[in-house]
Amino acid sequence: MTSGTTTAAAAGTWRLGDLTVNRMGFGAMRLTQNGAALTTDRTPHDRDRAIAVLRRAIDLGVNHIDTAAFYFSPMRSANELINRALGPYPDDLVITTKVGPHRGPSGDWLEWARPEDLRGQVEENLRQLGRDHLDVVNLRVNGPVPIADRFGALAELRKEGLVRHLGLSNVGADQIAEALPIAPVVCVQNPYGIATRRPDSDEVLRICWEQGIAFVPFYAIAGEGRESGAAAAAESEAVSVVAHAHDASPAQVRLAWTLQRGPHVLAIPGTGDPGHLAENVAAAALRLTGDELRLLTELGPDAG
Repeated sequence: MTSGTTTAAAAGTWRLGDLTVNRMGFGAMRLTQNGAALTTDRTPHDRDRAIAVLRRAIDLGVNHIDTAAFYFSPMRSANELINRALGPYPDDLVITTKVGPHRGPSGDWLEWARPEDLRGQVEENLRQLGRDHLDVVNLRVNGPVPIADRFGALAELRKEGLVRHLGLSNVGADQIAEALPIAPVVCVQNPYGIATRRPDSDEVLRICWEQGIAFVPFYAIAGEGRESGAAAAAESEAVSVVAHAHDASPAQVRLAWTLQRGPHVLAIPGTGDPGHLAENVAAAALRLTGDELRLLTELGPDAG
C-alpha cells in the first residue's frame, strides 16, 4: 500500500487517562542512532533529518510520542531533539517517557534506579523536554521483581504534579496487580509482535483490556532474537505473502497485525527515515482479514 495522505487518525483513538491519542504513534529511540539503544551500532543520525522526521510525524497526525532520557548517542538526545523540533508543543501532543534504567555519559548501562533515584530521572526528562510536567511516565522493570517501592515513588511525584499519569514497561500480570492499588496505570509497554511475545502476553493483553489500560508494544516490527532459523524463515514467508496480497510492506503488515490485536493496542514504531515514517503511518489504514490474522498469530512463540 502507498503512504498517500493516510494519517495516524486512520487507526482510531484511545485514552491514556484523560488524554486522547491516535493509536498510531511514534517511538523516538531510533532518532539518535542506527539500531536500537541496546545495540553496538551507535552511528548518529543526521540532526536536521531527525528534526524533520519529528515535524513530519506531527503533520501526519501523530500525537503520541514515546521517548526517554536514556535514548541518546554520543552526539544526539531524543528528548532534546523533540524539544528542538516541536516546542512549543501542540496542545494535543502526548509525550510518554520511561524511567528505571541508568546510562553513563559514554552510553554504558549502569545499575537500575532505586526508588530515591526516580525523582532525578523525572527531573532530567523535564529539563530535556522543556516541560513543567510529564504527561505519562512508565516505570521500566528489569525482570519479575517487586515494584511497589519504585512505583510508589512515582506515585508521590504524580501527587506533586510533576507527572500526570503512570504506566509500566516490561512487566507481567503480577506486577500490574502490584501497581494498581498504588496508583492508576494508563499503559503497559511490553515486547510484542508476530515474532516477539512473552509467554504471558495473552494474559497481559487481556488484563489491560479489562482494566481499560492501553497496551503499547515495542519490537512490533523488527522483533528480537528471531533473525535466523526455520521459525524465522516461516514467519518471514507468511508475512511476505500477506504483504503481497495488500500491496504492502512487511513492516506495514506487522504494524497492522499489532493494531488489530485489540482496540486498546497502540503502536509506536520508530525510524529516523522520512520515507519509513510515511509507510509506518500508512499502516494505520491497513486491515487484515480474519484468516490472515489467524495465520500470523499462529506463528508466534506463545502459540504452542
